[in-house]
Amino acid sequence: MALQLLRLARTLQPLKAVQFYARARNKLYRPRLTFAGTPDLRPPAGSWSQPVLRAPSLIGPDAFRFLNQAGQVLTPEQWNDAARDKLWLYNLHYFDDWNAQGACARYGWHRVLMDRWIAENPPCHGNGWEPYPTSIRLVNWIKYFLAGNEPQKNWLESLALQAQWLSLRPEYHLLGNHLLANAKALIFAGAYLRGPDADRWLRQGLRIEHDQLREQILPDGGHFERSPMYHALVLEDLLDLTNLSRHFGFSCHDWPERAEAMLGALALLTHPDGEISFFNDAAFGIAPAPADLIAYAAQLGIPVPGSKSHGLQSLPQTGYLRVARGDALVLIDAAPIGPDYLPGHAHADTLSFEMSLGDERIIVNGGTSVYGSGRQRQFERSTAAHSTVEIDGENSSEVWAGFRVGRKARVCDLETIADSDAVRVSAAHDGYRWLAGAPLHRRTWRLADRELMVSDAISAGRHRGVARYHLGPGLRASIGTDRTEGRLLTPKGRALSWRSSAPAVIAPSQWHPEFGKTEITEALVIDLADGILTFELGW
Repeated sequence: MALQLLRLARTLQPLKAVQFYARARNKLYRPRLTFAGTPDLRPPAGSWSQPVLRAPSLIGPDAFRFLNQAGQVLTPEQWNDAARDKLWLYNLHYFDDWNAQGACARYGWHRVLMDRWIAENPPCHGNGWEPYPTSIRLVNWIKYFLAGNEPQKNWLESLALQAQWLSLRPEYHLLGNHLLANAKALIFAGAYLRGPDADRWLRQGLRIEHDQLREQILPDGGHFERSPMYHALVLEDLLDLTNLSRHFGFSCHDWPERAEAMLGALALLTHPDGEISFFNDAAFGIAPAPADLIAYAAQLGIPVPGSKSHGLQSLPQTGYLRVARGDALVLIDAAPIGPDYLPGHAHADTLSFEMSLGDERIIVNGGTSVYGSGRQRQFERSTAAHSTVEIDGENSSEVWAGFRVGRKARVCDLETIADSDAVRVSAAHDGYRWLAGAPLHRRTWRLADRELMVSDAISAGRHRGVARYHLGPGLRASIGTDRTEGRLLTPKGRALSWRSSAPAVIAPSQWHPEFGKTEITEALVIDLADGILTFELGW
């Protein structure tokens, strides 16, 4: 019990005062909504560009597929089915399908379900009225109307009630991407509707958005939660807001410039297969693919920065590095795990890395398939699920529950050297400073034309270090008789050789490319001998 209390204290200490205040206020204060009749609509001042379209999620008139899990909503109670995961229920209330590919073919289903949602989800009750799903739904409904679907009277009345509720419930207890989503929804509702209430929502949303963007978007264009997936979601928000401001003729502040910077950062964090890297909470299919965001930005006239195909690039404030040579790409995590007061999407993945050859992923991190607080969530956030070094079986950052972190690893001594022969990156972290002797983990990468060398060292004391190299989907490893060398074969038939300074084993591993999806893969697992290890890949 004492250890748990100490962990809780380490977790709570960095939080901002507003997070405590807002949580208490939300529990004690239950605002009452006032019905003001059918709101008027604000006339447009310009054209509306088609935003990014999601994959369809409505598979029948009352049947859905979210997170690779199908389900139906046949009764009012099933909107809040306790047997379902919270994230699945959140998706149910988002109404993403209203702006998905082929949505016009499901027009009849959409109309019935909107009427059902309003009738079966009374104001301020259930999952659907929590601030985050309310924010996503408000934006989706308004996008649906702006796409040319005529809103009914009861839909507009519900829209105004939802916006009124959200204006009284912004998520200051969470902050981060949630608060940005709240602000975006208030801006959408305030711009789409007309009247004193709408003007107030617009001002509130713009004020929150302005303050939060200054904090959340770092000077290098990275999002401060250090998740490529949430980075892409926030980038989509900026593009949507730019689109909205031009349609209704209000100032878009510096949204296009920030979107341009975020596009550049996203390009750095994208593999040659066109998809994001897996640092912290990240999976495919939640945010739009990078190519779709690039196309949307181009449609809005926002320049898309180019990405060097060779050499070293970095996001100095965000903390990620990209090293490319020939058709080899290495993405390196030398970043903080996230803001101290907002580590909910953090993994214990410090000094992990991912590698691609061409469009094939060779070394990967495990990805994310679930939220919640169960055993699988704990594993996916662990150091062991990432291509880095674990010391004494402990996590490099103290991840616990579903979204909590106590002690946090700090990166230090970052050095980079690039010349005509190779690119070298070196860094250390202190995530294990609480162990005897306060050991540091130091890692160096050296990428040459046809070789990657990774060197690890643990300073101070006698500690067991284990390096894991999680292999990409479909890769198969073989091992020689002395267990210090072998080969890798990619799905496309490309052969690589590997060599290590200590014996390795081939262990089963997991890769989670999407929520609700697990692929069984392999990993090379190697103990550090006397705290030192060198691992080489050749091709």
